[in-house]
Amino acid sequence: MLRVLVVEDERKLADVLAAALQAERYDVVVAATGEEGFYRANAELFDLVLLDLMLPRRSGLEILQTLRQRRIETPVLVLTARDGVDDRVRGLDLGADDYLVKPFALPELLARVRALMRRGRPMDALRFKAADLELDVVARRVVRGDRLVDLTVREFELLEYLLRHQGHLVSREMLARDVWKEPRRATPLDNVIDVQMARLRRKVDLEGVPRLIHTVRGVGFVLREGEP
Repeated sequence: MLRVLVVEDERKLADVLAAALQAERYDVVVAATGEEGFYRANAELFDLVLLDLMLPRRSGLEILQTLRQRRIETPVLVLTARDGVDDRVRGLDLGADDYLVKPFALPELLARVRALMRRGRPMDALRFKAADLELDVVARRVVRGDRLVDLTVREFELLEYLLRHQGHLVSREMLARDVWKEPRRATPLDNVIDVQMARLRRKVDLEGVPRLIHTVRGVGFVLREGEP
C-alpha cells in the first residue's frame, strides 16, 4: 500500500484530505505541525508528501529545503494559500514536484497525486551507491572501495533494501514484510533479522572504514553516511 504524509495544521482540511486519500486506498499519516511533519518525513518512508506552506513551528518551505539538502527525494505536492507567482516559483526551486493553491477541488488534488505516484520513487534503479559502497543489482555484485564483498543471497537482498531506502529508517517489521515476505508470521523474526544484519555489517563495515549501517535502538536500522 502506498503511503502519503499529509502535513497540514488546519484540522478540518487535514481530515478531509486523509479521508479522500484513504478512499483511494492510500495509507495516510497526518502531521499537524511543521516540526512533526519534518520528523516523520525524515524518520519514515513515504511515497508522497502533501505539504502546507504555512505551518506552526517550522514552515513548509524550510521543511522542503532541508529534505532536499539531505537527499530525501520523496515527491512533494505543496498546498498553499499563497497565489503569488514568487511563492510558487520559490517552492518549485526548492524541490517541490507540484503545487495546488487553496481552495482546490478534491478531484484535481487526487489527479495530481496519481500523476506524482506514477512517476514513483527511484525503486527500479539497478545500481546504488553510498560513500564508497556500490551495489549492482543485475551483476549481483557489491564493492566497498577496491574490495569485492562476498554476500549470501539473503545478505544481498538485505543490503539492496537498505540502499533503496538509504537515509530512511527501516524497521524490523518492514524487513519481515518486504525481504523475508512473512508479514503474518506467528513469532517475530527480530532475532533472525538481527543475526543477518550483524553478518552483513561485518562484511560491509570493516574496521578502519566509516560505518554505513547503523542500528536505531528499539526501532530498526538506517544506512547512511555519518551517524543517524
